[in-house]
Amino acid sequence: MKVFKFGGASVKDAGSVKNVAQILRQFPGENIIVVLSAMGKMTNAFEDLTKAYFYNQSDLTSKWHDIKRFHENIVHELFSSSSGEAFQKVNTLFQKLEAYINQPPEAHYKGFNNEGFDFIYDQVVSYGEYLSTTILSEYLSAESLNNRLLDVRKLILTDDEFREANVEWDITVKNIQSQIGTDTSHDGLVVTQGFIGGTCDGVTTTLGREGSDFTAAIFGYAVNAAQVTIWKDVPGLLNADPRYLHATKKIDRISYREAIELAYYGAKIIHPKTIKPLKNKNIPLYVRSFANSGAEGSVITDDAVYDKSIPTYIFKFNQVLISITTRDYSFITETYLHRLYGIFAAHHIKINMMQNSAISLSVCVDHYPERIEQLLKVLNRNYDVKYNEDVELITIRYYTQDAIDKVSKHKKVLLEQRSRITLQLAVKDHFIHNEF
Repeated sequence: MKVFKFGGASVKDAGSVKNVAQILRQFPGENIIVVLSAMGKMTNAFEDLTKAYFYNQSDLTSKWHDIKRFHENIVHELFSSSSGEAFQKVNTLFQKLEAYINQPPEAHYKGFNNEGFDFIYDQVVSYGEYLSTTILSEYLSAESLNNRLLDVRKLILTDDEFREANVEWDITVKNIQSQIGTDTSHDGLVVTQGFIGGTCDGVTTTLGREGSDFTAAIFGYAVNAAQVTIWKDVPGLLNADPRYLHATKKIDRISYREAIELAYYGAKIIHPKTIKPLKNKNIPLYVRSFANSGAEGSVITDDAVYDKSIPTYIFKFNQVLISITTRDYSFITETYLHRLYGIFAAHHIKINMMQNSAISLSVCVDHYPERIEQLLKVLNRNYDVKYNEDVELITIRYYTQDAIDKVSKHKKVLLEQRSRITLQLAVKDHFIHNEF
């Protein structure tokens, strides 16, 4: 059995959906689980819709109509009859979501506080995957590619850490095996949603942004898949995102260890949690191009050796650099670090880079406005806090001076951290220091 994950770019329009069907035709008679993301940039659109709904913004209606129009246009291009089952199923999803956002948020979440946003986020944003999988499944059926559409919320069970749910592995594996089987059984073609899970009470959760890769790994682990393939808009694993660095190089083979390091530092090609379940069962992970499906791509396995002479670049934008200083000049000891890390954990904020001096701690984190605002308020009770927004975090594995110069020229370096293998730079095009 194989697991194929298709991201948003692979189903961004009607032509892309047709291309997915053509790729699946290249594997006749094989048992394949298709894990699908929301279409195109729809996750971003649903995030904007969630904010407009939660904060009662005036553009809620226009954002909702833009989302509907996008999906309706794709359905009209794929299916000839507007009275067909595909239209009915998509309209049913629209009606459910419209009914949801026509009620005040507190009607859905009684403990209405900052965590309420995360709860609402998971219920609303997940519709992107419900819509994409419904459209793809119906199109495959219309093209005589028989398939089963499964609701992933009934398969991947999680806790209730909304927007970053933790998988309950034992029951999840049992659920998947009972519905699909394992690599030795036969189930044909299965379509399901990425990014999403559900609690034992049936409440929708999500696994973290870009979590569809992780979903594919969960299925691969549960069914003892022969391989997992992530279909991307690039020819394979590259040593940098081609949007930000020209003359990138393709990496043909890489080890689980190196891949998990790259994912940890923020490489967009793979979700950070993807590697562990695959490594535990020695399942190879392929990265291939959906635009050139016959090409070999890249593979991540246990025995691959990475060419360390090629620097690898990872760019994380929209970062916040926070500097925390003790007011009474107490040293930042292990006790202080333990306390400060606990505050970050309580606000569900992952530290991407950190450095401490005698009396201060500096960290670089993703900019989640709702969480950052609350975090700064809590920190300011006992510490002096300064911060910089719109910071770029650059990580270089196997760095050289030429590699550093290539990405840091004409930029202000706010913080630098280097080991024998990895260099991290927090940089900014212009320097503005804020005090909380």
